[in-house]
Amino acid sequence: MRIIRYIKENAKQLAAVTTENEVFDLPYADFISLVAEARKINKTAFDIVKQMADEEVKQPLEGLQLTTPIDAPEVWAAGVTYKKSKEARNYEATQGKLDAETFYDKVYDAVRPEIFFKSTAARTVGPDDPVNLRSDSNWQIPEPELGLVIDKEGEILGYTVGNDMSCRDIEGENPLYLPQAKVWKNSCSIGPSILLKEAVLDPYEFTIICRIYRNDELIFSGDAQVNQLKRKLEELVHYLTLDNHIFDGTVLLTGTCIVPPNDFTLNEHDRIEIEIPGIGILNNPVVLSEKAKQVV
Repeated sequence: MRIIRYIKENAKQLAAVTTENEVFDLPYADFISLVAEARKINKTAFDIVKQMADEEVKQPLEGLQLTTPIDAPEVWAAGVTYKKSKEARNYEATQGKLDAETFYDKVYDAVRPEIFFKSTAARTVGPDDPVNLRSDSNWQIPEPELGLVIDKEGEILGYTVGNDMSCRDIEGENPLYLPQAKVWKNSCSIGPSILLKEAVLDPYEFTIICRIYRNDELIFSGDAQVNQLKRKLEELVHYLTLDNHIFDGTVLLTGTCIVPPNDFTLNEHDRIEIEIPGIGILNNPVVLSEKAKQVV
């Protein structure tokens, strides 16, 4: 069972999606309210939604204007969690030489994972919303990732699709520039739904697929399995919440294993599709930031 939000009478309406892609409205302000109400009666959100599925009036999913499934107060991300990501970071850090061990090799094998702050609700966009290109970068890519929706205690409530937009040249120039390589307006997207935890037998069986279109032509396609992840999902959550104050509805992106060729960079008017079967397709057009437009 999936949870979405869509625009209804100029407001965001929480709803559930059945396996037949039929939608019915939920009488809760947001996803966290649904979870809280379920816990009051010693049930899960899945229990409540499953019961309502037999009773509520439904409509087709197709044609609805979707938004982010949750206003995540914070989005965090884990880095260098896949071998492909380590190799890409090494390429950036060594200007393509790849003939020396770097700190990316060390963090890949270290006990402590890389966890960094990625976004806020105001910087995060949803399905069909544009993601922005930075004005001071010439090497920008999407990073397709599985997102964990967690509560303030670190319990995983569900799974979503995430796009951790990244500037490879800025991070490669100096690792201390990581916040600038990762955080700017509309540099993160999540959606189109939250797949409830109880509906997932094994999250490591998820497949992540990325497609990039330019002038309506497919110019890049890649896929990976979450079981290629170096670390356990619970391990990443543990380090995020360790001695940290986390809010209900926080999203933790778990890293990417899909990296376009080293000579690739996003252009304005490209379109990014990131799909995790069972969760849905996160579609975002690419636009220049206002500053970048001034530079051009």
